[in-house]
Amino acid sequence: MNNKQASLLTVLMITGFLLTASAQNPIVQTYFTADPAPMVHDGTVYVYTSHDEDTTVNNFFTMYDWRCYSSTDMVNWTDHGAVASLKDFNWHEKSNGAWAPQCIERNGKFYLYVPIHGEGTAVLVSDSPTGPFTDPIGKRLIDSDHIWQDIDPTVAIDDDGQAYLYWGNPNLWYVKLNEDMVSYDKNIGDNGIVSIEMTTEAFGSQKGRDGKTRASYTEGPWFYKRNNLYYMVYAAKGIPEYIAYSTAQSPEGPWNYGEIVMERADHLAFTNHAGIIGFKGNSYIFYHDQSLSKGEGFKRSVCVEQFSYNADGSIPLIKPTKEGVKESIANLNPFKKVEAETMAWSEGLKTAGNSQTGVYVTTIENGDYLIVRSVDFGKGVKKFKAGVASGSTGGKIEIRLNRTDGELLGTLPVNSTGGWQNWSVKSCKLKKTKGVHDLCFVFKGDDGELFNFDWWSLIK
Repeated sequence: MNNKQASLLTVLMITGFLLTASAQNPIVQTYFTADPAPMVHDGTVYVYTSHDEDTTVNNFFTMYDWRCYSSTDMVNWTDHGAVASLKDFNWHEKSNGAWAPQCIERNGKFYLYVPIHGEGTAVLVSDSPTGPFTDPIGKRLIDSDHIWQDIDPTVAIDDDGQAYLYWGNPNLWYVKLNEDMVSYDKNIGDNGIVSIEMTTEAFGSQKGRDGKTRASYTEGPWFYKRNNLYYMVYAAKGIPEYIAYSTAQSPEGPWNYGEIVMERADHLAFTNHAGIIGFKGNSYIFYHDQSLSKGEGFKRSVCVEQFSYNADGSIPLIKPTKEGVKESIANLNPFKKVEAETMAWSEGLKTAGNSQTGVYVTTIENGDYLIVRSVDFGKGVKKFKAGVASGSTGGKIEIRLNRTDGELLGTLPVNSTGGWQNWSVKSCKLKKTKGVHDLCFVFKGDDGELFNFDWWSLIK
């Protein structure tokens, strides 16, 4: 058994997946992701994440870039790769510390607010939610004397058009962003920065190491408005972190403590970071755990749960689960080109990308697989086709129904194409199948990497 096979077996045991499509959390299995920041735009949920590297350096968070994933059904997630990195800023020398981001759209531009550990909070801008992002001001955004605490930015635009940027660990600050979203009003607070009073009435209570009672707010704020009420969701109670929330009648407070939203659980990391959205009539909370890394707190993974607010607008206690979102809110159309990096679950795979091909699935070896949920076969299909490339002897794709050991619909041979970037379109016949099913691609072949997988579609 090689290292990859051993790792795969361990992950299967940890997640309890066991060759079914029942597990949904974490929503990304190809990379370690953390600090989820969901954004709804044009009928799509985009989730921006920080990225814990596979190899941890100096027993600390090892994070160089920010990634983005999107979904229209809340069960299948498309990987858009690393959309920004520390290299996008030329005014600092940090090689590590790409911490929790958040993105927001205004006037057709997308603003990505990112903390750089030890360098404060910065901003990037793009014409697209998936980048490329560029640095519009050539310096950090928040001009403060406490830049080590200037992390975890969260941003929202109120109904009157005023944008607010909150952030901070272990304190909480905000600025009023100008309409350009890359500067702020310097005429309030301390040169534009307003400090929130950290009272137990506002943020709950906990006992510190010195035995004194203080506010339970720790870090990771998530600021939003719903039904004329302003919410601040945050990591609380120190290490290990819980998720709690407070509410206010104004975007500037005063804040009133609500309750714990998510308690500590064994498979959660010692940190947590939540993001909440409403999407197509449903409410979702994103957070991270450490299940894929066998309990390594510096290698986290983004998860999601569906929930309902109480009648009075309060948030209930939400249990983190392995199942996650149980049902898709839309079926996947397989008769158009589907990116191979769109998946509900995968084992053993990575994604990579370049400017010519975009993102694709790679490091495919014998026994690896990916699953796509809620695929609408309509009244029936006849063929399967895919864009693949192989610099080895290749392998094959087994197309199976509902389970990785489910009914075999067809097998696509993938021979060498003469190079890992020499892309070719292959096709095979399928058993006639109709209705809505999960679709499983099981990869088979000899030892070593078999091929790269860019896209697929079904033919009626």
